[in-house]
Amino acid sequence: MEISVHAVADLDPRTAYELWRLRQDVFVVEQACPYPDLDGRDLEPGTRHVLGRLDGELVGCARVLDDGGQARIGRVALARPARGRGLADLLIRAALAETGDRPCVLDAQSPLAGWYAGFGFEVSGPEFVEDGIAHLPMRRPR
Repeated sequence: MEISVHAVADLDPRTAYELWRLRQDVFVVEQACPYPDLDGRDLEPGTRHVLGRLDGELVGCARVLDDGGQARIGRVALARPARGRGLADLLIRAALAETGDRPCVLDAQSPLAGWYAGFGFEVSGPEFVEDGIAHLPMRRPR
């Protein structure tokens, strides 16, 4: 998988459309979770979009936010045909490279907490339900 990292200002209109379409397909349609994906944070100057392409097609993404002193990873998604091949590992490694030496947080869908633990994340609070899906807050120290 070819990985690239971009600020929103660096995304051409077609790539931005592909990114938001992928997130919509995975989170809103597949997971049946209508939520406001376009939350304004994509446009923040410190936000980075990690994109994964196979044969030129966008199949994966993650978003890295600057949460003031710490980074936040979210919107991690893989298109259904790209799953089961370890490609999400590449996305998370690239996202972590963008966090630098800052601590990093994320809200993991609960069944994925063990996978995120493999990247040094630890559960940092009680489970909560967001948009009908159980999540665990997780933190990765510096």
